[in-house]
Amino acid sequence: MDLTQGTDREKQDRSKKMMLWFGIISLLMGFAGWTSAYIVSSSREDWIRDLELPSSFYISTVLILISSLTYILAKKAVLNMNSKLATTMLLVTLGLGITFIVLQFLGFQQMLANGYYFTGPTSSIKMSYIFLIAAVHIAHVVAGLISLLTVLYNQIKEKYTSEEYLGMSLGATFWHFLGLLWLYLILFMSFVK
Repeated sequence: MDLTQGTDREKQDRSKKMMLWFGIISLLMGFAGWTSAYIVSSSREDWIRDLELPSSFYISTVLILISSLTYILAKKAVLNMNSKLATTMLLVTLGLGITFIVLQFLGFQQMLANGYYFTGPTSSIKMSYIFLIAAVHIAHVVAGLISLLTVLYNQIKEKYTSEEYLGMSLGATFWHFLGLLWLYLILFMSFVK
């Protein structure tokens, strides 16, 4: 298919999708760099090997995966022209996303209460990586929430139809990426000791 062909609207839609995927690939490269550095650093003598991640990190993992499901249900509701259900599912997704962030900060509090710090004389390189990776992911979830709020606003204004829902589709793709990325990160930090 020639990407230069089609109506102006089709070209614009393709460019929006392409920009999203460029952004996702850039994020993947950043997290690949941090997890690679984590692996390389794990050979250091001062690496903490018996660290258990906070339980709230695991609970937040379940919630962000459920939020992907609610986003899928919202999109299906738009396709089935059920605006009320779509709005409800987007609100549930928003609530789950906010709860994810709250649980992440509770996880940080658990780590601090156990004497693990991001920096300072009592910190370790492993804890610095865990704090960094989780905090950068949280920042991207905040971006996902802003995107979700935009989608929710457009949904309430009834801008999405079964024929026109690109904004919701792009928002959902980014949200699913964030969920899968966190699943990878939590599994990575759990199994790479």
